[in-house]
Amino acid sequence: MSRAALPEGIELRALQGAELDATLDAVAGLRIAVFRDWPYLYDGTLDYERDYLQTYRESPQALLVGAFDGGRLIGASTSTPMEDHAADFAAPLAGLGLPLDRILYGAESVLLPAYRGLGLGHRFFDLREDHARALGRSHVAFCSVQRPEDHPQRPSQHRGNEAFWQGRGYAPLAGAVAEFAWRDVGEANESRKPLQFWMRAL
Repeated sequence: MSRAALPEGIELRALQGAELDATLDAVAGLRIAVFRDWPYLYDGTLDYERDYLQTYRESPQALLVGAFDGGRLIGASTSTPMEDHAADFAAPLAGLGLPLDRILYGAESVLLPAYRGLGLGHRFFDLREDHARALGRSHVAFCSVQRPEDHPQRPSQHRGNEAFWQGRGYAPLAGAVAEFAWRDVGEANESRKPLQFWMRAL
């Protein structure tokens, strides 16, 4: 499948090892900025981020696809072997009958608002799926936070990513729900949130 040219000045880099490690502080800042908005409402700190991102430093098969504008990181997509997250995800995925070492986990795709709608989201997924195939993985999965329909901070005109994910061949896995804790904007303490698994076979 042909891939559209990137907008002028935008560069995509697939980073691993030392290059990935050197970019993680920029990823932390990007996650804090992008995930502060709906639906994550994440009130992030660099200390929390550095602890969370340690998984990528420890996984030799982790991939960071970075989108750069003039050397500034403006978007990022991360992935690791699912077994690197076995403690968090083994239970939600136990009923699939699919070993964790057949799945690549796409942890996040974050992109600054000014750069959305340019095709970078598709390129993130393309390179993530290429990485899965290169590792001999048969499936790619990711999680999406679930918020109540009557949540007081839900924007009235919010447009989710579900149609985009479905167009890429992903579907929610019935009953496969993980939980993670973080502090929402305006809250004093962390609270646990449900995250729905989506997956596709390659």
